[in-house]
Amino acid sequence: MFFLANVFPSLAATYARVWIPDVEEVWKSAELTKDYRQGDGVLQLQLEDGKVSVCTLFISIHCLHEIAINPYETLPIYGTDIINAYSGQNMGDMDPHIFAVAEEAYKQMARDERNQSIIVSGESGAGKTVSAKYAMRFFATVSGSASEANVEEKVLASNPIMESIGNAKTTRNDNSSRFGKYIEIGFDKKYHIIGANMRTYLLEKSRVVFQADEERNYHIFYQLCASAHLPEFKALKLGKADDFHYTKQGRNPVIDGTDDAKEMSTTRNAFTLLGVNESYQLGLFQILASILHLGNIEVKDRDSDSSIIPPNNGHLSVFCELMGVTYQDMSHWLCHKKLKTATETYIKPIPKLQAINARDALAKHIYAKLFNWIVDHVNKALHSTVKQHSFIGVLDIYGFETFEINSFEQFCINYANEKLQQQFNMHVFKLEQEEYMKEQIPWTLIDFYDNQPCINLIEAKMGILDLLDEECKMPKGSDDSWAQKLYNTHLKTCALFEKPRMSNKAFIIQHFADKVEYQCDGFLEKNKDTVNEEQIHVLKASKFDLLVELFQDEEKATSPTGAAPATGGRTRLSVKPVKNKAGQASKEHKKTVGLQFRNSLQLLMETLNATTPHYVRCIKPNDYKYAFTFDPKRAVQQLRACGVLETIRISAAGFPSRWTYQEFFSRYRVLMKQKDVLTDRKMTCKNVLEKLVQDPDKYQFGKTKIFFRAGQVAYLEKLRADKLRAACIRIQKTIRCWLARKKYLRMKHAATTIQRYVRGYQARCLANFLRRTRAAIVIQKYQRMYVQKTCYKRKQAAALAMQCILRAYMARQLYKALLREHKAIIIQKMIRGWLARQWYKRTLEAIVYLQCCIRRMRAKRELKKLKIEARSVEHFKKLNIGMENKIMQLQRRIDDQNKENRSLSERLNSLEISHAAESERLRVELTRLRGAEEDAKNNANKVTSLLEELERLRKDLQNTQKEKKAIEDWAQTYQDEMEKMISELKEQNHLLKNEKNDLNRLIQEQSQQWTEKMQRALKEETQQLEYDLNEERSRYQNLLTEHLRLEEKYDDLKEEITLAVNVPKPGHRRTDSTHSSNESECTYNSEFAESEEGTRGGEDVSKAILDMSLFLKLQKRVSELEQEKQSLQNELDRREEQFQRARARDDEEHKKARGAELEYESLKRQELESENKKLKHDLNKMRQSLRGSAEAGSAAPGSPVYTVLLDQLNASNEELEVRKEEVLILRSQLVSQKEAMQHKETMTEPLPYIEDVQKLTDAKEISQAYMGLKETNRSPRFTRRPTEVNELVNRLRSPFPDYHKLNEDGELWLVYEGLKETNRLLESQLQAQRRSHENEVEALRGDLQSVKEENNRQQQLLAQNLQLPPEARIEASLQHEITRLTNENLDLMEQLEKQDKTVRKLKKQLKVFAKKINDLEGCQMDVSPGQTADEPVHPVNIPRREKDFQGMLEYKKEDELKLVKNLILELKPRGVAVNLIPGLPAYILFMCLRHADYINDDQKVRSLLTSVINSIKKILKKRGDEFETVSFWLSNTCRFLHCLKQYSGDEQFMKHNTSKQNDHCLSNFDLAEYRQVLSDLAIQIYQQLIKCMENILHPMIVSGMLEHETIQGVSGVKPTGLRKRTSSIADEGTYTLDSIIRQLNSFHSIMCQHGTDPELIKQVVKQQFYIIGAVTLNNLLLRKDMCSWSKGMQIRYNVSQLEEWLRDKNLMTCGAKETLEPLIQAAQLLQVKKKTDEDAEAICSMCNGLSTAQIVKVLNLYTPVNAFEERVSVQFIRTIQTRLRDRKESPQLLMDTKVIYPVTFPFNPSSLALETIQIPSSLNVGFLTRV
Repeated sequence: MFFLANVFPSLAATYARVWIPDVEEVWKSAELTKDYRQGDGVLQLQLEDGKVSVCTLFISIHCLHEIAINPYETLPIYGTDIINAYSGQNMGDMDPHIFAVAEEAYKQMARDERNQSIIVSGESGAGKTVSAKYAMRFFATVSGSASEANVEEKVLASNPIMESIGNAKTTRNDNSSRFGKYIEIGFDKKYHIIGANMRTYLLEKSRVVFQADEERNYHIFYQLCASAHLPEFKALKLGKADDFHYTKQGRNPVIDGTDDAKEMSTTRNAFTLLGVNESYQLGLFQILASILHLGNIEVKDRDSDSSIIPPNNGHLSVFCELMGVTYQDMSHWLCHKKLKTATETYIKPIPKLQAINARDALAKHIYAKLFNWIVDHVNKALHSTVKQHSFIGVLDIYGFETFEINSFEQFCINYANEKLQQQFNMHVFKLEQEEYMKEQIPWTLIDFYDNQPCINLIEAKMGILDLLDEECKMPKGSDDSWAQKLYNTHLKTCALFEKPRMSNKAFIIQHFADKVEYQCDGFLEKNKDTVNEEQIHVLKASKFDLLVELFQDEEKATSPTGAAPATGGRTRLSVKPVKNKAGQASKEHKKTVGLQFRNSLQLLMETLNATTPHYVRCIKPNDYKYAFTFDPKRAVQQLRACGVLETIRISAAGFPSRWTYQEFFSRYRVLMKQKDVLTDRKMTCKNVLEKLVQDPDKYQFGKTKIFFRAGQVAYLEKLRADKLRAACIRIQKTIRCWLARKKYLRMKHAATTIQRYVRGYQARCLANFLRRTRAAIVIQKYQRMYVQKTCYKRKQAAALAMQCILRAYMARQLYKALLREHKAIIIQKMIRGWLARQWYKRTLEAIVYLQCCIRRMRAKRELKKLKIEARSVEHFKKLNIGMENKIMQLQRRIDDQNKENRSLSERLNSLEISHAAESERLRVELTRLRGAEEDAKNNANKVTSLLEELERLRKDLQNTQKEKKAIEDWAQTYQDEMEKMISELKEQNHLLKNEKNDLNRLIQEQSQQWTEKMQRALKEETQQLEYDLNEERSRYQNLLTEHLRLEEKYDDLKEEITLAVNVPKPGHRRTDSTHSSNESECTYNSEFAESEEGTRGGEDVSKAILDMSLFLKLQKRVSELEQEKQSLQNELDRREEQFQRARARDDEEHKKARGAELEYESLKRQELESENKKLKHDLNKMRQSLRGSAEAGSAAPGSPVYTVLLDQLNASNEELEVRKEEVLILRSQLVSQKEAMQHKETMTEPLPYIEDVQKLTDAKEISQAYMGLKETNRSPRFTRRPTEVNELVNRLRSPFPDYHKLNEDGELWLVYEGLKETNRLLESQLQAQRRSHENEVEALRGDLQSVKEENNRQQQLLAQNLQLPPEARIEASLQHEITRLTNENLDLMEQLEKQDKTVRKLKKQLKVFAKKINDLEGCQMDVSPGQTADEPVHPVNIPRREKDFQGMLEYKKEDELKLVKNLILELKPRGVAVNLIPGLPAYILFMCLRHADYINDDQKVRSLLTSVINSIKKILKKRGDEFETVSFWLSNTCRFLHCLKQYSGDEQFMKHNTSKQNDHCLSNFDLAEYRQVLSDLAIQIYQQLIKCMENILHPMIVSGMLEHETIQGVSGVKPTGLRKRTSSIADEGTYTLDSIIRQLNSFHSIMCQHGTDPELIKQVVKQQFYIIGAVTLNNLLLRKDMCSWSKGMQIRYNVSQLEEWLRDKNLMTCGAKETLEPLIQAAQLLQVKKKTDEDAEAICSMCNGLSTAQIVKVLNLYTPVNAFEERVSVQFIRTIQTRLRDRKESPQLLMDTKVIYPVTFPFNPSSLALETIQIPSSLNVGFLTRV
């Protein structure tokens, strides 16, 4: 914020800045081009644009008041350094500033010892609050504190508190003060701050409950919402500001550049600094949070005259909990009020609108009480016990306001401004002129605007406020009657009061600034400030101490229309207690808001009149909050409104400055000479002024004071300052002269002293120098003599040593020459021979290697040509490998060359070593020769021979040196050649590497392209497969639904048949159609048998036959559907298996599987051959017995012939049954073998039989498995006699048996044909075995060939290694061995993994065989004792692994019904979901199933599973319309299905299991079929859940999504010409979007409580949103009144709320949003522009989710509601149809709301350990025993 200067100096010099008037810009800045002289009439000026102008002289305004302009930008001009700069300065000495005004007030308080006031005024957004804040900061910084209590910090700390609870964002200001305040800052006698006191005026309470667009509520609410995440605020249950009605109405809860959370921290710190402890702070925030929750309480209409709050309202519960009141009382009194008469009291319900108004009135009342409480505590914290000496008051009050709609608040604000303007006029004009008259100076009165008539109009008797209070006292007073009274009273009597032409509910007042029109609506209600008395009583009864403290002053109140005003200017009104009598009410207790405000203004005026005022007028530079943008016209308008321009006019004609004679004499004594001073001060002042001021009109002498025109005091001050400045200059001159002389004398004395000491020092230095020079000469003489002598001796010794060494060296060289010549010939011979051999070897190896390289290169070229023809991805991949091999070979070649070079270098090194050794030997020999030389000296006769020998040795030495040089030259040449060859090889290697990199890059690019193509193709194929899978799944689920419907229809028909038959059926048992596909046929047959048995009584036969035929047709139809279902299920399984198994296993696994299969089949063939022989033998034996019996006669029972024949027949029948089963098994094996061979050829799809046969790798296990199967087939189950055997026995037992007729039915022929078929099958299997054997032999030959090739390769490697040096050979052999071991290790690991898989699959097959054995043993229990007495029972040897038997529940067979009854039929889902873990019934049932599996009881397993499935169907049929029940059993069914998968032992389901969970897997039974049955049951439950959910949601959708106006006021009026629709819900009220969201929340919470899988919840939510979107769109397409622009906005808002719900629940990825896309596009279609072709193109591209029929229908139904809307033209609709003609879509108009998306149940394993589950006693399953 910066300030404009308003001071025009009287004596202006060149370049001084002045302001001149302008027509357009109002004021222009100019600069003086010529000094102003006394008497000049004009000013020479230059404008900013360079133009020269002449202007008449202006009179300056001096020290009147300050004008502050808001720059809308933070400026660094308010720091402590600026405060210190303005502290102590005179007004006008520095640039205008708020600190200058504050300094002037502080200085006048200290100088005049009079209280001061700073009045800050201006429009909203002009910067009043900031100016007042900076003024207080100035006082706190300048004055400081009188004690260590840091009072000034507390004074400043009150600002953030009052801003948070009293400031808010408006359209004009982001931090607008919505109340007036007057702060008195107290000072002691030393003018230190000792405390402060605050008074407030007219808090804008209506902002608590309502805010206009782009405005906010008070800052404290948003600070609370921004800090809701703090731990101490969790109990307040707050959320975002958009979640509360009282904070979201402005639709812009964020202020740019403001952090509400940070501001909340500042506010809390301020509370702490002012002594409000943490508990009180939390209490305050608790009350504020309760106000927010109070605003969210929803009130609904019960009827036209009453309202109700829905039960269990969440926000009301939170409000009552926070406020400590009872829910019932507050809920009751929010919708009722108490009426009192003289004798009785009535409780009357109130309609919804009044209830909402009462709720808002209560919120405003609570906030006002809290505001006053905070103000009182701030005053207590700022209060001081030290006596106050003086004070400075800072008034920050609202400026003049005028809006389009002005109400009671604007009236009071403008009334306050009228009073302040009157005070200003009294201070500046009226009192000024009265003082002129009092002092008896010549003065002509000047007219100025006096607003006293306007104030009288408002506050005088029978004024506006008086009439308003009178109307409030009337029993039936209204705003209209009050307006008529105003018209009748003032319209003709007061010129300032006017009536609008077009309104009878408004009036106009001519204020000092402008005319303002006020609307009368709401004046009475706001003036009364009514609040429900009973609500206050409920709050007083609160357990919340702080709330009770807020309302403790209510005891003094007697009327709901007013409250006694406090010092803080409270405007909230209290409720009279019931105990007070009506006659005890006094006038003081019935004050209205207007009366209170008038009284508080009167007190304020008295305070201001008792102080010296200082004015700060705040001006808004523009209305758009632009930084540093100045609108001159707007500024002048504000200056005129606040009276500044009038002030300038009056000040120019008056005497604004005055002095008493004594003050003038004391001030300007310096301008007088001694002779001018007289005893009479008045005469002295007159004489001085006549001399100083030549113009007598510039001043006037009064009785006690001297009055000056504007600018004269400044002139006198200038003369005084000049006089003082001249005196100061004289004093400075004298002082500076004295100081300069003193300094000169000190410097002169110092210079003399320094000279004396320097001269003495220089003389001593010269003497010292002479002595040192003489001594140096002597030292040099002796030193040079010593150096020359030493040098001579050193040279002499060196010469002698050199001679000695040289002579010895010459002797040694001679000896060496002799010795080298002797050995050179031997060395040359050896070297030349070695070189020749090495050259031959290298040449031979190079030729061989070159041949290999050329041959390999040719072969590779040929291979490359062949591979190029392939043109496949594998070609490029293998090409990379070939290039790498080629590069590796070249690298190996380079390595060989390097090795050869190293070998040559090593050999050269060895030669050098040998040469060095030879040299050493020669040196030794030389030593020996030296000894010989000593001997030669003694033998003079040998000198001649030795000289000859020496000459010869010299020659040999020379020759040796020549040869050595030649060898060295040759070695250097060879080394150069090798280096050149190596460089060439490196270059070739570099080129090959570059070529390799290029090829690699090309291969990678092509591979990447092929990979991308493959990925795209795979993706497309995957999408197509997924689409097909979803289609198949949807078709299957639809068939399952149809099957369920037919089952239900079948049950109904059966019940009708039962009812049609009147015969009692005690043995009738109805079985649910919930059995698996394996049992369905038996179930229907048994039911048919029972039904037939039940109808065997006295019913008509024809009717029974007719019913049975119908029954059989239905049964046949059900069987066909079951078969179709089974085929579809198989097809679905096959598709899913095909999708999961995308790649086949390798050939090695297939070979192993094939070998195991062949071994298994060979074993079976052997057994079958032996059994065939045995059967032939038995047949022959039986024929012989029959022949013998026929010859001997009849055979009686018990005879040997009879016994033998019977035994043979039984055995034959038994073996026949066994053979039939084995034939079927073998046929299936042959089919599987054929498919496996096809798989081997095409590698497309591995079939399941391969996995089963792969397990059979161990011959011993195969034998055991087959023997077990054989013994199983021979089990007592097959001792049951079939029909043919019984007939044969009956024939034999007859008196005359006919043996020739024994074969008339073909039994023996069947046996014979079976044996022939078996033989043919065995022969075919033997041929297949032979072929497989040949294939195996061929494979073994191939393996042998590969072994041979490997052997040859190993021999080649060995040969190469033998040619390497020893170190390289060892390294190569180690590397090769490591590679071989690694490959073997990898192969063994792969084999081990395959063996593990085979073992697991074999164990699984053994479980299947064990299950069959158990089935046979179970069937054995049905055979009579006589049949099994003589038959031995062969036990099946099935190995069982040891387990830790935990997490199982044991129950008795007779307790099964009780278990099902307690866990399923009589279980309450609500209790289980809330109190127990999710899915507990499923876990308990599975633990019981585990125990049945553990004891290997298949009957118990089957019975338990069947009972569970039937019971679940029964409870769903009984309570299928309850969403909670259906959701509960859907969750438990899925959990039971997951448990069956998780503990099945399958590897794919055991990935996430712990080791303990793996131990708990089922060990004996494979329940894959029951898993499918449970999956079907889960699908049925899911579909029932969707139907139940649809029945609940369907009534809500149309009302909540279309009819209800979520955004109030948007829809406006209904389109004309449409009939009024009645509500679809009669007495329950209309459903809203909140109802739908609450229902969705209910669905989601129920499913989450029941532990439903997250993926399943996503599918349910997707189906929910599809139903909502489809129903809404269908109704939109059928209702013309819903097709409008405003309804489109409503729909989009509703959809956004649903999307917000999805985001809150983290369900955005479930696909639910996409289901709403047609509805969103329909809403957008209602809102977009529909005129031009571009609009048509945009609509066609936007509405891709709508069909052409739907788009055209919406456009035809579009009906304009408002004037700015237009109907869609027919031409536009035809354009749309033309553009959408090519769309391929269904012509259906409405969406199918019955569509159910196919559901899937992804596997979701449980981490819960079974042994840790505790079963509560409330389930009544105490008969279960933990195992």
